[in-house]
Amino acid sequence: MPLVFRWNGFRFHFFSNEGNPREPLHVHVTRDRSTAKFWLRPDVTVAYNRGFSRKVLFDLVAVIEQRSDEIERAWNEHFA
Repeated sequence: MPLVFRWNGFRFHFFSNEGNPREPLHVHVTRDRSTAKFWLRPDVTVAYNRGFSRKVLFDLVAVIEQRSDEIERAWNEHFA
């Protein structure tokens, strides 16, 4: 589970096996027992959510938008 970064107790990561064929660019976010998956293209959107409030999802989308270049770079480096 490659870690991209941590922010306010949230872990932003992806899995080494992201499907075959590989799913499009996305990031998983976990904290405690809650988890969500976000697509990055064409816009940051929630793919699924298990346990995060609407407010938290809103904040996570903002963080992902701000750091999307970093996430994409980590994705490309890992799957190159």
